[in-house]
Amino acid sequence: MKILKCLVLLSTYNGEMYVEEQLKSLLKQEGIELHILIRDDGSKDSTVSVIDHFSDLFSDKLRLIKSFNLGAKSSFFELIRIAADEYSQYDYYAFCDQDDVWMPGKSLRAVNMLRRYNQSSPLMYCSSTQMVDAELSPLKVWPSPPRKKLCMYNALVENVAVGCTTVLNKNAFDLIASSLPSNSDQVIMHDWWAYLCVSTFGKVLFDEEPFILYRQHSSNVLGGQTDNWNTKWKKRFLRYFRGQNHYIISNQAKEFYNCFNDQMDDIKRLDVQRFIEATSKPWGSRSAYTLHTPFYRQVAVDNYIFKLIFSTGKI
Repeated sequence: MKILKCLVLLSTYNGEMYVEEQLKSLLKQEGIELHILIRDDGSKDSTVSVIDHFSDLFSDKLRLIKSFNLGAKSSFFELIRIAADEYSQYDYYAFCDQDDVWMPGKSLRAVNMLRRYNQSSPLMYCSSTQMVDAELSPLKVWPSPPRKKLCMYNALVENVAVGCTTVLNKNAFDLIASSLPSNSDQVIMHDWWAYLCVSTFGKVLFDEEPFILYRQHSSNVLGGQTDNWNTKWKKRFLRYFRGQNHYIISNQAKEFYNCFNDQMDDIKRLDVQRFIEATSKPWGSRSAYTLHTPFYRQVAVDNYIFKLIFSTGKI
């Protein structure tokens, strides 16, 4: 029986406190042949030294690329480029953060779920996580399982995929790598981009069972959700009124359309085109569009707020 191969894409930056624990958990993955491709994003601490030690011990399983600082999002896109050029022989590809801990069955769980479907289609696995504090004490399971269909009509306006849980089959990885964004500044995050790509052309699976300890600490680049609903939306509105989140969804939609419009079916292409066009129309037309838009968020109140922000013209 063929042993399936998975390549883990890991971007590191000043992760000396936790990266050793994460690497140990990756090397303990069961039932799958796993290799680790690491791009260090210009760390100033001892992260590289820690990884070099592992690279010496496990040179057949781990490769470190020492590079300059791009930021987490662009660093992951660079990893995708490198993997597409030099590591095209893998069956599956996984995103990984530097400060979490994978349970031993995490990779095999994802692969087994993906193998239930036709591998000739783009397939993506993502899951809930067991959120933990810096000392790995449990906090809560997050996120909750999505209530509505995982498809382009959700993915254009909301991300349900936690990047560090994401596993792609080869067809999905090749799809993403075939048309990477020409301007990654227009993309919100690499995991959202992956969800948007695969949900448009293939199938996304969500596993409500957590197989990762998702560490929350003061140095997270982007963490999970430990806030209650009121606090979460208060922070979002503050970011919005400060102008931090203006146009990020519409800019990403435009970049996605530029990359993939020639591969979409006619209905999806037209729906994305109408979404983009509506963002620049007068207030009355934008508001009317929200009454019949096919795009949605998973939770009713989030969907209402999406429509409200769309009407302002700053989605």
